[in-house]
Amino acid sequence: MGIDLPLIWAIIIGFGLMMYVIMDGFDLGIGILFPFVRDRGDRDTMVNTVAPVWDGNETWLVLGGASLLAAFPLAYSVVLSALYLPLMLMLAGLIWRGVAFEFRFKADEAHRPFWDKAFAWGSYTATFSQGIALGAFINGFEVVDGVYAGGGLDWLRPFNLFTGLGLLVAYALLGSTWLIMKTDGDLQARMIRIGKPITIALVITIGIVSLWTPAVHPAIAARWFSLPNLYFFAPVPILVVLIAGLLFKLLRAGSHAAPFLLALCLVFLGYSGLAISLWPNIIPPALSIWDAAGPPQALGFTLVGALFIIPFILAYTAWAYFVFRGKVKQGEGYH
Repeated sequence: MGIDLPLIWAIIIGFGLMMYVIMDGFDLGIGILFPFVRDRGDRDTMVNTVAPVWDGNETWLVLGGASLLAAFPLAYSVVLSALYLPLMLMLAGLIWRGVAFEFRFKADEAHRPFWDKAFAWGSYTATFSQGIALGAFINGFEVVDGVYAGGGLDWLRPFNLFTGLGLLVAYALLGSTWLIMKTDGDLQARMIRIGKPITIALVITIGIVSLWTPAVHPAIAARWFSLPNLYFFAPVPILVVLIAGLLFKLLRAGSHAAPFLLALCLVFLGYSGLAISLWPNIIPPALSIWDAAGPPQALGFTLVGALFIIPFILAYTAWAYFVFRGKVKQGEGYH
């Protein structure tokens, strides 16, 4: 039996997107939390916790997009055609946010508030656009003869807007727990207070999405609730409830690192639920990874490059986080 190249590429792309959500999630979450922190010194500290790593976090987004083009060109063309506007808004938000990230340190007193707002709104725009794209992906795309046949505004639906809001909540939780781990004093105490209602809001959001999705997609309902699948997949929602309860308990206890790890677990479980619902379709509702895969020669050639570069990305990412480990205090950081 030969090597299943489409399956390998699906795993690589899934891993890359998961790494992006995890690593850029808390980064964007800091910008989402900016309006809730008024003190300028605290805002500087928040930004300094990610200053050495924020641009490297977005490497995974580039890897995911390039891999999708290389391995699944049909899926790439459909996704970009269907989600052109939200993806452009996402990129605009990331660019605007990146510019504000650098300029806010160099701006004079009169212009610092402008760049603070730009940093926050860039984070909100990028995150909300990603959430809309996620919701549209779950809902699926109309494809005829390998071409997207829907409208340019089909993504503008209530479910997609709700997933946009839900992703804001998820990234806010990642951002708050990251700051709990990386800061101390008044800022840390504020993040602990903020983290509690955000945790509750995220659990409610996950519950609504988990009920809304199978309610409008019979195939997904059959995947989750038919036997014996129900027994195999039941641990996912059970773990969400248990981990959320433990996270809330540790926030009340004043734990530092554990809440961030548990928040990552919640995001991973949500990601796992998405994979369970849609597998093996790369373009829901009916286009599988094998249907959308490129020629075997192209898949094999590009796989060599991917297997070469991914270990380097993991190595320099791990090294950067190791070098800049520890807490960041007000007035200190990496400018």
